[in-house]
Amino acid sequence: MKNLEVLDCTLRDGGYCNDWNFGHANIQKIITCLQDANIDIVECGFLQEKGEYNLSRSIFTNLNQLEEFLPEDKSNKTFVVMVNYGHFNVDNLPNCEDTVIGGIRFAFHKKDRYDALEHCKIIKAKGYQVFIQPMVSMSYTDSEFLELINLSNKIDPFAFYIVDSFGVMKKKDLIRLFYLIDHNLLKNIRIGYHSHNNMQLAYSNAQALLQAESSRNMIVDSSVFGMGRGAGNLNTELFIEYCNNNFIDKYNINPLLVVIDEILNRFYKQKPWGYSLPNYLSAKHNLHPNYAIFLSDKNTLNVEDIDEIFSMFPVDKKMNFDKGYISELYIEYMAKNIGNEKHKDELFKSLLGKEVLLIAPGKSSQTEIGKIKDFIVKKNVVVIAINFNYKEVETDFVFISNIRRYQQLEDVDYNKLIITSNIKGEEAYFKTKYFDLINNEESVKDNAGLMAIKMLMDFNLSKIYLAGFDGYSYNTDENYYSKKLELISQNNVIDKMNNGMNKVLDRYAEEIKIEFLTTPNKVM
Repeated sequence: MKNLEVLDCTLRDGGYCNDWNFGHANIQKIITCLQDANIDIVECGFLQEKGEYNLSRSIFTNLNQLEEFLPEDKSNKTFVVMVNYGHFNVDNLPNCEDTVIGGIRFAFHKKDRYDALEHCKIIKAKGYQVFIQPMVSMSYTDSEFLELINLSNKIDPFAFYIVDSFGVMKKKDLIRLFYLIDHNLLKNIRIGYHSHNNMQLAYSNAQALLQAESSRNMIVDSSVFGMGRGAGNLNTELFIEYCNNNFIDKYNINPLLVVIDEILNRFYKQKPWGYSLPNYLSAKHNLHPNYAIFLSDKNTLNVEDIDEIFSMFPVDKKMNFDKGYISELYIEYMAKNIGNEKHKDELFKSLLGKEVLLIAPGKSSQTEIGKIKDFIVKKNVVVIAINFNYKEVETDFVFISNIRRYQQLEDVDYNKLIITSNIKGEEAYFKTKYFDLINNEESVKDNAGLMAIKMLMDFNLSKIYLAGFDGYSYNTDENYYSKKLELISQNNVIDKMNNGMNKVLDRYAEEIKIEFLTTPNKVM
């Protein structure tokens, strides 16, 4: 290795964790701290034409907007932005000498590579350092990658990258690609490496790259605290410490620790990133990480189920996230088993004309136990617990639609167990069809409480009372009857679930009388 430069992409890749809404002052502080840490190249965010500019977000619609964020004294540091193919017309770029940035990182998928390289030529002609970023580099065959290298040589960019978009690269994959590039790329062009941490290999792979026998100038991407979509990225603070100890002692770690402590910790608490089983599985199956995020946010599947769903993916659906496709595949998977309704008539007779109390595992089912017990004594109601075995009172049935909740179930009487057909529980008293009970609100499409209500709407009930239907709080301590039942969801997912619950309950209330017995902690 002739020379190493560290490129920090916190403000760009990290933005997937907070919708790039770092805040105006925080964007300035992060850039200042990265400069104080002596980071060589600072990526300030995305450049794209879609949408309106918001000075609190690190997405820019023109390069002039960066002027208020960048220091006058750049101390020989390079400041860059990323452009995704198709998101910005590069003909509209001003000449580099008229802007405050020095480089453009141009990212593209394999299918767009020829047109993308034409755009890179335009960027180079305007005086910018051009970083060629072929996303999902592992998707190229050797011959396709060699062709891309040869075409890039004609452009003579500042850097050509190995991009591990899905965090799937092992050391042998990275080193093979590196030497393929090193032997065929013009010697003056830097080789860059951008990693994701789905398999916890970003740090070790970066070390292996620096140990490769080459006189090539190299760039390694990282982000402070590893902040990035899904499993996140190589940690800047860890990597520069390794560089200080093994190559050249020039980086200052303390400014990055300030960024973590004063800025990023808050975002991490709101929406954590980092290694997880779903992110590991997405890498194992070479899938876009958003598929793992989608299924993980459901909180209905165990690891084996996610693995099985991922194994169903055709090759042409793996590279780009298709929300409609994964949503349909999820429903298809959950609805694949048939019901077992041999006791339907018996169940119908036991519920006919009755009032029903549904008890969900919300916090109020614990804090308002007295109200629930008094109500049951005074009213002749059928009591059904939702997704847990409520032991405070005698329940008539337990309704389960969530695979994870079913596996957590303790001491249940299978003679009063009602399950949906996505659950492999043949011993249950009644297995109803999963597909018949879902609704059209994506965020709560198969919410257990809503599924139970929809099932009961076919049983000619006079009224349904709800206890423990509290809505969802950002604070998990406020959400559940027991800590054993806690499931972690991101704040934006929680907001969508609360809104979805309200909408569906309003619709169902038009068809059957519904009344809250306990007090929700969110407006429902």
